Amino acid sequence: MTSNANPALVRLEAVHFAYDERPILRGLDLTIAKGEVVAVMGGSGSGKTTLLGLIGGRLLPQSGAVMVDGKNVPTLKRAELYRLRAKLGMLFQFGALFTDLSVFDNIAFPYREQTNLPEPMIRDLVLMKLEAVGLRGAAELMPAQLSGGMARRVALARAVALDPMLMLYDEPFTGLDPISTGIVARLIRRLNDAFGLTSLVVTHDLDSSLKIADRVVVISEGTVYRDLTPEEVRETDDAFVRQFADGLPDGPVPFHYPAPPFIDQLVGRHEQAS
Repeated sequence: MTSNANPALVRLEAVHFAYDERPILRGLDLTIAKGEVVAVMGGSGSGKTTLLGLIGGRLLPQSGAVMVDGKNVPTLKRAELYRLRAKLGMLFQFGALFTDLSVFDNIAFPYREQTNLPEPMIRDLVLMKLEAVGLRGAAELMPAQLSGGMARRVALARAVALDPMLMLYDEPFTGLDPISTGIVARLIRRLNDAFGLTSLVVTHDLDSSLKIADRVVVISEGTVYRDLTPEEVRETDDAFVRQFADGLPDGPVPFHYPAPPFIDQLVGRHEQAS
């Protein structure tokens, strides 16, 4: 399901993936149209971050197709994969800034590594990206001098430096205070629309996701359980989605790990002791 008539940029078809003998994705199907912001949610270990690894070609599925911009990622040769990755932006969970480089040099890094642009042009581009995230005045600071929210914004500026067609976000709101969370969320939406991006946001922060996403995809048991608009999430009475939406400790995702009846273990222990 997609929310608009734009062509698909990402399409996963019957994707199966496992770590050793532990299955993670079991025939997952997902389509993301150009220009969309899609939030992906699910329990820990449900395969959300694995999804990002498959799209970027870091992981290979056991079966199925992972199509990005019309190319089946698992079949690409190394040079072809690197060319595709040059069109992808990635915001890691905690920013992953280079600690020994200034804010300016962190953002200049992809220009210097992947282009032949002259330094004066790189300077102008870096300042433009910093202006977009509200941190042009922090260009000469070091990462250790930044707050968590500022560091995440610098990482976002670096991720969009080369004007990618697709942005991948791995828990972009983790560890941020409410103000910083709101700022980063608004930037994700604003940059997506201003730069004509497509964004896939893996997150547990439903409130922030509902404010910026076109669709919310819920993964469970290795496949897409529900694919909803934000309004549908707010109104649904689906027990599994409601547990996520309301932060309930027990429900379809149980509080207790599977175990034999407690009384049986207690009685059995006393019988063994006697």
